[in-house]
Amino acid sequence: MNALRKQLDALKKPFGKGQKFEKFAPAINAFDTFLFVPNHTTKKGAHIRDAVDLKRTMVTVIIALLPALIYGIYNTGYQYYIQTNTPFTFIDAFIHGAWKIVPMIIVSYVVGLSIEFGFAIYRGHEVNEGYLVTGLLIPMIMPVDIPLWMVGISTAFAVLIAKEAFGGTGMNILNPALTARAFAFFAYPTYMSGNKVWVSEASTVDGISGETILGSLAAGQDVKYSMMEMFQGAIPGSIAETSTLWVAVGALILILTGIGSWRIITGGILGAALMGMLFNLWGVNALMSFSWMNHLVVGGFAFGIVFMATDPVSAAQTNKGKWIYGILTGIFCIMIRVFNPAYPEGVMLAILLMNVFAPTIDHYVVNGNITKRKKRWTQAQNLKTA
Repeated sequence: MNALRKQLDALKKPFGKGQKFEKFAPAINAFDTFLFVPNHTTKKGAHIRDAVDLKRTMVTVIIALLPALIYGIYNTGYQYYIQTNTPFTFIDAFIHGAWKIVPMIIVSYVVGLSIEFGFAIYRGHEVNEGYLVTGLLIPMIMPVDIPLWMVGISTAFAVLIAKEAFGGTGMNILNPALTARAFAFFAYPTYMSGNKVWVSEASTVDGISGETILGSLAAGQDVKYSMMEMFQGAIPGSIAETSTLWVAVGALILILTGIGSWRIITGGILGAALMGMLFNLWGVNALMSFSWMNHLVVGGFAFGIVFMATDPVSAAQTNKGKWIYGILTGIFCIMIRVFNPAYPEGVMLAILLMNVFAPTIDHYVVNGNITKRKKRWTQAQNLKTA
């Protein structure tokens, strides 16, 4: 490590203060902080000093994402081989999935980080580690057969409009990964819905059918998967959203490390379960009659409520606000699924909607607490003077 440290210090000399490439210092410093822990701390102001910094937080989230990603890679190959009726092994499925997904991850990171580096150099600040997670989330919530250029354009839109336009990491009001998916959904709807976009399609096979469970229900078709298959994730869908089992493993990692809010996750599950139960009693159409338990394990609900609704920047910040935010996210997710047959997923729009209202929720929670304390103070003063 000492040898690497010396080589990196030598490379950084031309980028030092007053040197020829001083303007590009944020770019080289980003590689430095990625490889080594920064050797400086805050000098003034009120700060909480802790061993967990932004980089460690992002790395923890990436570790939590890996189980769902690895299974998503395998499931991509699995769906391809069972649709084409081709004999395969676990390695065959994993290699095929990696061949489709790894290029999407590369495109996401190259496009996103290029924009981040450009803004850092232009504004003269250091590159933040926030995109380490966003760059992985974007391809994980996309259909497997979406063209790479669409991934690139969606990524650029999300970073520019949902993030940098507001000032960068920590300033955005919308989740950047969901913004990328929303842009792709409305800009290229034929590549984001239907029965062929969720399965890797071979050029020699025509008409592969890979409709999602929610899409089938919205079209009035029967569900052909068991509860265990839906929970495990051996079903068509976005790359890493299908397996509730591995999403739950990631949720456990986030909660135990204190990175993800258990209040938002629990509130989201309660809200979705309550709404699902009410619709089960109504039961007018297939989506209303679909068991509330099944609603929790299909589509992107589990992945969204764990990894994107809990985004500490765009989510509610107060403890009571987190409960309200999570419960409403779950309620709106099921409502959108049931009442919007053109978009039976629901979780993306529900989270983006609650991102917008999160500051309002916190505002009223804080004002409510202030009002209660004022009343208690007034009552205490009245008792003293009585």
